[in-house]
Amino acid sequence: MELIGERWSLPIIREMMLGPRRFSEIRADLPGLSAKTLTERLESLEQTGIVARTALPPPASVQVYRLTEWGLALEPVLQELGRWAVRSTLHDPTLPITPVSLMLSLRTMILPERIGDLALTVRFAVGDRHFTGRLGRGETGQGELAVTPADADDPAPDLVFAADAGFPFLAVFYGKWPRGEVQALRVEGGPGPVQRFIDLFDLPPKVGG
Repeated sequence: MELIGERWSLPIIREMMLGPRRFSEIRADLPGLSAKTLTERLESLEQTGIVARTALPPPASVQVYRLTEWGLALEPVLQELGRWAVRSTLHDPTLPITPVSLMLSLRTMILPERIGDLALTVRFAVGDRHFTGRLGRGETGQGELAVTPADADDPAPDLVFAADAGFPFLAVFYGKWPRGEVQALRVEGGPGPVQRFIDLFDLPPKVGG
């Protein structure tokens, strides 16, 4: 907790979990976080070896912040905190969720035992952010959903889910609202594979009173 327990540290780490981010991008995705606090947290995380500064290659040539290998190893910590938090009866799924947080949530709430031999490439568009998900067996042989920022060289997706914000995803994937009632979530793909993919996700039960 001495390394990552300061306010805003974990959300900042979370926003870099899928790849390097610019200072302005991190701040834009975390309303309420001041430039001063973000600067202080990034400097602290860099000093402890969790974050590193680097420059993107030309033509971008801009400074970005990325997680080190040690920093990336915090994803299981974030996942366990996520599973723990959504069990609260005070959890409000209508609150805003950042695109990266949504992708990490899907990686967390997928039920590997339901995947079986299902293998798919899925494109997620959340506002102006695009991600590629690869569903299949990971290095351990267990089913998983790998997610990376979308790239022009990615294979054509089998399924596409797109919305201007995160809530339509949450309503369909976790709330199990009928897709016909969530017009804000645009879906491409056969109805069978689409529904089978959605059925891979579920939230843990709420805690007792």
